[in-house]
Amino acid sequence: MAGQKAEDAAAGNPETNDFSTALRVAISASGLSLDRIQARLKSRGVSVSVTALSYWQSGKRQPERGDSLAAVRELETILGLAPGSLLGLLKAPRPRGSAAKQHEPAPADTLQFSRDVVEPLLLRIGAPNALDQHQQLTLVGLHDSCEIAADGGQRALRTRAVFQANADRQDRWLLVYDQDDPSAEPPTLHALRNCRVGRTETDKRHGIIAAELLFNRKINRDETFLIEYSLTNEGPPFPACQNKNWREFRRKIREYLLEVRFDFETTPQRCWQYSRSASDDSSEWHELAIDPANGVHAVALDFGPGVFGIEWA
Repeated sequence: MAGQKAEDAAAGNPETNDFSTALRVAISASGLSLDRIQARLKSRGVSVSVTALSYWQSGKRQPERGDSLAAVRELETILGLAPGSLLGLLKAPRPRGSAAKQHEPAPADTLQFSRDVVEPLLLRIGAPNALDQHQQLTLVGLHDSCEIAADGGQRALRTRAVFQANADRQDRWLLVYDQDDPSAEPPTLHALRNCRVGRTETDKRHGIIAAELLFNRKINRDETFLIEYSLTNEGPPFPACQNKNWREFRRKIREYLLEVRFDFETTPQRCWQYSRSASDDSSEWHELAIDPANGVHAVALDFGPGVFGIEWA
C-alpha cells in the first residue's frame, strides 16, 4: 500500500513554485557557494558536480536519476528546507531513447486510501510525489503474515519484501498502513532485516501511518534487495480488523503471498480470498480451506493494480 504534493521550497515565499527558482533562492539565502554545497553533499556520501548544481539552479537541467534525487533530499537538509519541498517541485522525467517508446504506465489511483489523507503524511516524510512519480523500485515479491489474537483483533503483521532497482543509489521504501481501527493506538513499526525505520507520521483520525524503511546500503540498477519488517499492536484488546486483511497494489506485482493465522480460540467458520481490479472495479471471490495450523493463505501472481486480501466470518 503505498506513496504525495509539496509545500513551498523557498522558505516562506509563496510565489516560488518552480524547482530551479526555488533552489536558486534557497542557495542564495543560505550564503553557501556551490563549491561548499558540493563538499557538504560529498561528506554525506552523495557525489554531484558543481556544473550539475549550476545547471539545476539555472533551469538548464533538472535532477531525474535516482542518485540525483538522493542528492536533492540532502540539499533540502543542507539548505534548511522542509523535507520534500524541493522534490515536490520536480516535473516528471522526460523519456529518452527506448524509454521514450516504452513509457511506464502511470500508477493506478488509490482504491482504499484517500489522497487527501495520504498526501500530507507523505509530504511530512519527504516524499511529496510518491503517488505519481516514476517507479524507482519494482516490488518483485511480497509475503505478509498476519496474526489474529483470541479477541479477533490483529496482534501483528510481519512482512518480507523483495525489490529490484530501476535506478542507481536507491535507499528506501515507503510504507503506508491502514490500521482499520482509528480508535486504537497506532502499531509499532520494527525493522527486522536489512533496513531501519526512518521518518514516520501518523494520522490518528483516520488510523493511517506513513513511514520510510531505510535500506542498510544503497542499491543500484537491476540489483535485488530483501527487507523484513513488522507492525505490532498492544493488547488485549487488540485493534479490530473488520475480519479481513488486505493489500493495495498500485502497480503490478509478480507474486504476493498473504497468510492469516488465527488463535485457536477464535477459529473462523469460513474464509475467502478476494481481489478487486483497479481497471474496471471488478471483484473475484474464492473460498479457502483452514489448514491444521489454524490458518489460511492466498497467492496472487502477476496481480495489479488492485486490492487483494482475505476475509473471514
